[in-house]
Amino acid sequence: MQLETEKKDSPCLLLVDDDKTFSRVMARALVKRGFRVIQARDVDSAMMLAEADPPDYAVVDLKLPVHSGLELIKYLKESGGNTRIVMLTGFASIATAVGAIRLGATHYLAKPADADEIVAALHRDGGDANVSVAPLPISVDRLKWEHIQKVLAENENNISATARSLNMHRRTLQRRLAKHPVRE
Repeated sequence: MQLETEKKDSPCLLLVDDDKTFSRVMARALVKRGFRVIQARDVDSAMMLAEADPPDYAVVDLKLPVHSGLELIKYLKESGGNTRIVMLTGFASIATAVGAIRLGATHYLAKPADADEIVAALHRDGGDANVSVAPLPISVDRLKWEHIQKVLAENENNISATARSLNMHRRTLQRRLAKHPVRE
């Protein structure tokens, strides 16, 4: 938890992500775009910060330690504020996107998303009818890659634990991780 800037006239943005590097870089970029950024690494810390200083905006990661980012969205909306919320996730799925929007998120973005995309999403009031629809569904190889990344994140980037979870030899997993992500 840290306050990135002390400009009280700037809109307050709550950034909640357990990835320290991503949070540091994103906070710096959002401060440059005029926000007063407060950061949290988990839902409980975010709730305490939001209670002390209700945010105008929130950028919330879906996968957080202990509680889901969806719980924070619900809390922010039930607290009576008009917080505009963007849900970020490295594991995009239709079910979580629908869940986030139903709970009150303004928009939903898949990682990697840059600061400009996040700011645009925070200010967007509706969907974009001009978004192109992928002509083909996601490939099986891409689904495998995303599943491995999800399990790796769940195991806090521990290769051995991830290999055990996937019932895979550790060296096989290391070889697959050394390859670049499969294109959709």
